[in-house]
Amino acid sequence: MSPTANASVAVLYQAIDPPLIGGVRKLKKPGGYQDSGADIAFVLRNHCNLNVITPDSSPVPSEDTGWCFPDTEDGIRDAIERGATHLWANTILFASHPLQASAYLDKYESRVRVVGQPPLLVEKFDDKDFVNNQIRKYGSVTMPRCWTVSLHTDPRPFLQAQNLPFPIVGKPIRGRGSQGVKVCYSFEELYDHLQSLSQHSPTVMLEEFLSGEEATVTVMPPGLDIPRYWAMPVVVRFNHDNGIAPYNGVVAVTTNSQVISQQDMQNDSRYEEASRQCEEVAKLMQATAPVRIDIRRFNQDPGASFALFDINMKPNMTGPGRPGRENQASLTAMSAAGLGWTYPMLLQKLLMTAQPLGVLRKKKPEL
Repeated sequence: MSPTANASVAVLYQAIDPPLIGGVRKLKKPGGYQDSGADIAFVLRNHCNLNVITPDSSPVPSEDTGWCFPDTEDGIRDAIERGATHLWANTILFASHPLQASAYLDKYESRVRVVGQPPLLVEKFDDKDFVNNQIRKYGSVTMPRCWTVSLHTDPRPFLQAQNLPFPIVGKPIRGRGSQGVKVCYSFEELYDHLQSLSQHSPTVMLEEFLSGEEATVTVMPPGLDIPRYWAMPVVVRFNHDNGIAPYNGVVAVTTNSQVISQQDMQNDSRYEEASRQCEEVAKLMQATAPVRIDIRRFNQDPGASFALFDINMKPNMTGPGRPGRENQASLTAMSAAGLGWTYPMLLQKLLMTAQPLGVLRKKKPEL
């Protein structure tokens, strides 16, 4: 019998606005990930035959609402009092989040398990500047050149002194996917883009533009079947919009991504090299749930090295199952398909990574 066969699962969605952290606020996702939360809850209930607790007794499969509980203290309390033994944290976590800070949940630290990352780690590692600087200390990971820019004052003197390589990428310190990410081809275009970011991100990051092939690697945490961090099959990205992979809320990733073939993996050792580096990063970050790391070659030469340029502590987890969701597989679900896993199989594997709440609360960054 599966160790999760008797689990009662409740999925949480993002109802809380992330706080200001270091003067920067990560923008809340419209809908709060209820779309992927509904996918998870529906498939666990209807395809995995698990007991899934929902706020609505009979949520409508074609609608996103009614499947998930808000990630407020009241919402989490409601889920637990209805019998949830497992909370799927399909939301953005941080140090003051109820899963970390609620005194009410203290008594459930050993009784309730959570699918998700430790909140204290997420708060630290959602800061792209912090995590990049920490990972650079370990010389075995290849990363692009980066610059951190404060927009509290006029950034132009700093920018002019850096001899920046154009084109260059400007992005928020605490971003979500490719939103706010732009390739800038001139000083004027860069300055205008930074001004547009300044309202929500007074500190931004500039990054060397990587012009080669882009791909993404999902790294799974240690589990009962594989007791180490391990990379799932590489998924390559194409059909970029002005040099950037479009946000998945605008263009479904199934239309611009595909799992790389075993033949291509064997013919080019750079994929394996990048996958091993991604595993190393996930281990350094002490991840307890999947981490998705975006990689891109420095240039378009065949066999060019990959650099790791973006680390996502909460990969999108949409997938097929509900009516009208046939083309909504996430990058992680596509990677799982490369292993022969269906979306229900992926969710069952992820449920098996659930940790006791108390374990997640105690984890602190070691980097």
